[in-house]
Amino acid sequence: MAEKKRMESFSEKDTFSIGKQFGMQAKAGDIYLLHGDLGVGKTVFTKGFAEGLGIEEPITSPTFTLIQEYTEGRLPFYHFDVYRIGDVEEMYDIGIDEYLFGDGVCLIEWPSRIEEILPDTCENIWIEKDLEKGFDYRRIMCGKEGDREP
Repeated sequence: MAEKKRMESFSEKDTFSIGKQFGMQAKAGDIYLLHGDLGVGKTVFTKGFAEGLGIEEPITSPTFTLIQEYTEGRLPFYHFDVYRIGDVEEMYDIGIDEYLFGDGVCLIEWPSRIEEILPDTCENIWIEKDLEKGFDYRRIMCGKEGDREP
């Protein structure tokens, strides 16, 4: 999914479905960086992503644990939430390189907090609200860093 894409979501169901499409297309070694404000739908997207990987167990946000690992799908799935990270060194303490350069798929929420240790090959996903288009409307864009348009 290296090319830039723009998608629209008009409901949680749409956001889930878009996440599921990403999960179905994910390959071993892929790293997705998930950007968006609090409450924008990152967890809903992630639940869909996990279903796209064939994961059936409940998906929870790893806000207090930094990472949740899921191994029952077609690929190992590593879901990071680094919102509360105090220092980027904490990522090395949990063995970040083994996840980033392993055979699974990584999805990282709040990646700007650790951007200096992330490889250039990551796929960025931005989820944004646009209240002028409706309360449940979300614009979802993906591409490499710098591909995002305002």
